[in-house]
Amino acid sequence: MIRTKKQGLLIVISAPSGAGKGTIINKMLEKNNNLWLSISATSRPMRSNDKEGQTYYFYTKEEFQEKIKEDYFLEYALYADNYYGTPKKYIQEYLDKGQDVILEIEIQGAMKVKKLIPEALFVFIMPPSLKELKKRLVGRGTDTKEKILERFKIAYQEMNEVTKYNYVVINDEIEEATEKVLAIIKAEKCRVDRIEQVFLNNEEEYMHEMLIDKELDNEPLNIN
Repeated sequence: MIRTKKQGLLIVISAPSGAGKGTIINKMLEKNNNLWLSISATSRPMRSNDKEGQTYYFYTKEEFQEKIKEDYFLEYALYADNYYGTPKKYIQEYLDKGQDVILEIEIQGAMKVKKLIPEALFVFIMPPSLKELKKRLVGRGTDTKEKILERFKIAYQEMNEVTKYNYVVINDEIEEATEKVLAIIKAEKCRVDRIEQVFLNNEEEYMHEMLIDKELDNEPLNIN
């Protein structure tokens, strides 16, 4: 009776720095093989745990600015004095194949995508508290005190933007937060506006209705 769209779902996930969105996304990819993560590009320096083409595509600021001129990005934003952007390459290809595509991007970029693709799913990951967020930022051991303070101030501002998203998930416990995001994706796919076609009042449905009526006419009525 119902045929859902073959097109994959574009899922935009944002969070303040230190909220744990990267860990959640990695666990989502482990649990759902229909998800594909679009790798973002950045001009920030590589960290010790970064891998080119896996965590980000790394460019100098000059190279990034050249890519902007070439219309290489679906969206891009300047965040904490570094560029972040989503390459257009492969995204539509994966969506057309029916795979769900995750964009792990900052709020500025997410709002640009929302203007271009309003039907996408927008999920915001929130830390359980500001105290815990500070602990996570300090615990990374990758930034100076000045950089941590800058990230903390930006995070505080970003959390006030949560109403621009469809859903919010608090990352208190990783497994639980991951399951919540996966459940949101499942629920989204059941929405009526994502249905391609409903087969009602056609010849096949009419024949089934006639057969059911005939079966019911031949069955004894049981009121117990």
